[in-house]
Amino acid sequence: MSTIFKPLTKADIPEAVTLMRDFYAIDNYHIDPATSEALFTEFISNDNLGKAWLIYSDNELIGYTIITFIFSFEYKGRYAFLDELYLSEKARGKGIGKQAIEFIKAEALKLKLKVIYLEVENHNENAQKLYLAQNFTVHHRKMMKYIVA
Repeated sequence: MSTIFKPLTKADIPEAVTLMRDFYAIDNYHIDPATSEALFTEFISNDNLGKAWLIYSDNELIGYTIITFIFSFEYKGRYAFLDELYLSEKARGKGIGKQAIEFIKAEALKLKLKVIYLEVENHNENAQKLYLAQNFTVHHRKMMKYIVA
């Protein structure tokens, strides 16, 4: 089984939004496809925002991943937030998630990132096991948010 990580292009956006819809459905998150398409267009047009890839296995589209960039004085430079990593149900449990994390870590080195953060739903024990097995650690700071608009 060969896994390929293809940088997301404008032509790929409709497929990425379809995958995103499947991902968000798992936790009943709302998604507006037109908004997601516009966000993808903005995102891939500015390399300072991050990187996105489609994931293929044996020439079949099975997922996507997105890292976004943040600058931190605490971490002495740019770091990333693993914003999304989605694999279709039929692709799970085959080692592709591990390959995706290894790919992201290799890209982080190339991009000279200092840290990779991520969040995972409490109920998603399989994802938690994957990340822990790939040397991610539980960060004991509390994440908080403020919605501006």
